[in-house]
Amino acid sequence: MASTVTSESSKDSSASSRPGYGQLLRTRGAWTFLIPGFAARQPFAMLTISIVLLVQHTTGSYGAAGAAAAVTGVSMALFAPFSGRLADRYGQRAVLVPGVTLHALSGLALTALALGHAPLWALFAAAVPTGASVPQIGPMVRARWGVRLQDSPLMTTAAAFESVTDELTFVIGPLLATALCTAVDPAAGLVTEAALTLLGGLLFAAQKNTEPAVTGTGHARVKHGSALRVPGVRVLVVAFLGIGSVFGGMQVSLAAFAESIGEPGLNGVLYGIFAAGNMLSGVVCGAIAWKAAPRQRLVVGYGALALAASGLWAAHSAPLLAGLGLLVGMCIAPTLITGYTLVDGLVPAGARTEAFTWLTGAVALGQAAAVTVAGQLEDRLRDGAGFLVPMGGTVLALVTLLTLRSRLAARPRQVTVARGVGHREAVAVD
Repeated sequence: MASTVTSESSKDSSASSRPGYGQLLRTRGAWTFLIPGFAARQPFAMLTISIVLLVQHTTGSYGAAGAAAAVTGVSMALFAPFSGRLADRYGQRAVLVPGVTLHALSGLALTALALGHAPLWALFAAAVPTGASVPQIGPMVRARWGVRLQDSPLMTTAAAFESVTDELTFVIGPLLATALCTAVDPAAGLVTEAALTLLGGLLFAAQKNTEPAVTGTGHARVKHGSALRVPGVRVLVVAFLGIGSVFGGMQVSLAAFAESIGEPGLNGVLYGIFAAGNMLSGVVCGAIAWKAAPRQRLVVGYGALALAASGLWAAHSAPLLAGLGLLVGMCIAPTLITGYTLVDGLVPAGARTEAFTWLTGAVALGQAAAVTVAGQLEDRLRDGAGFLVPMGGTVLALVTLLTLRSRLAARPRQVTVARGVGHREAVAVD
């Protein structure tokens, strides 16, 4: 059934010489996973800022708050690829249901410990399962697009659409979390995040008709190693670590800036402007019929990102920070979209979810390191010192990308071996 739908989607996609969002959203079965997927990923953008605001409130230290958030991010980064591999092998539903349940319980435990002024080590102990169990909804949705649009020109449009969707959550999420933590209760953001993750994750898991076929059993078995063995994936991981440094550095530094001028609620607005720039450029990026090669677009886009991020530390007014944040956000989306698009040509289909989770995990790891370093810089130096983190992270990643960009060349497509009527075995070519 899946192969039939894929074939029909490919034929429909090829009918147009200029793929667009309208054509993408007419893909059969797309809405059945897009709507619950959008709901399920909303809480992700709330998690880090909710932890930072709660722990800073209970401890009075941005360093402690950043460290607690960093433990969550590192745990997610380490466990996300494992979660992606399990989803490829056993199915997304089998991973999601227990995962979102554990996440909700551990998130509530972290909240209770923070409110009880527990020692920092206890917060770390609760932060580990909270981060490890973050549901990988974005990679799972991208994997479902991959099933529907294999070898279709709409894949770039789908990558752009997913980037826009991700960034919309980063417009809504920080605003919602900040409003809940500042206007309702410091714990309200994390409690709401846990509840929404549980509800949204279960709704998404219920969409079994669009779930990719598992690769661990039966005739659909795909022989491949870890996606991280592919050199190009490792290069993209470094690039996405740099992007994570932007997210983490800005979350802590914008919160510190807003507090320093006596307007803590402004934090959500400033971060929302940054995410809005990301979202708007993602919309434009997906609507363009690109002629430049993806590798070239990635290098140019990353150079622009590093340049824009390098100016953040010098901004000392809300309007200037808003303008620079908008510019930085506009540079991130094209980079993310191109990186996710390159994955399709680098890894076999049976490792696609895992590859996507390596990239999202890299963003989380970069974010975790950034909130830790930026928190320490803001505690000790203040005056926007935390903004040095996005500059350093993106410049280092850009140097790596320029040096190793040749490794981003697409791999040979996997060979499909016929094994009788209706039976095929895909063997990845390394």
